[in-house]
Amino acid sequence: MKRTDLVALGSGLLFALGLGLAGMTDPTKVVGFLDVAGAWDPSLAFVMIGAIGVHMLFVRRARSVSAPRFATAFAVPTASRLDRNLVVGALLFGIGWGIAGYCPGPVLVSLVSLEPSALVFVAAMIAGMVLYAGVFERAPQPASSERPGYLDA
Repeated sequence: MKRTDLVALGSGLLFALGLGLAGMTDPTKVVGFLDVAGAWDPSLAFVMIGAIGVHMLFVRRARSVSAPRFATAFAVPTASRLDRNLVVGALLFGIGWGIAGYCPGPVLVSLVSLEPSALVFVAAMIAGMVLYAGVFERAPQPASSERPGYLDA
């Protein structure tokens, strides 16, 4: 196993632990956060604020070094405009999140519980990914350094 794989695995495990400890694998918590007109649960907002704070620290650190420790370059998004794919994707994500109370990260952590709703969500998520790949990714794709909206440096 390469060092980059170990770093990715460690990062994923740390993320999973954080989601589990914060209770974000419980879809009722997410639905409670989205229910601003009812019994609103603000705990997800605190988790988001904490995550944004950690992200800001790492972005600041990343800007002060020439390259990441275990890779040749940073992959930094540079897109600054809204396009149809972004808006449609955000709408579908939001609708699914609101209905099911799951998003991809927490639901993958929830798989260890073998909760039927998590299993159904992951199956639907995989089906959507396969459908997207079959419909939208048939055309030749640009090389990673030519992807629109990304700067590999």
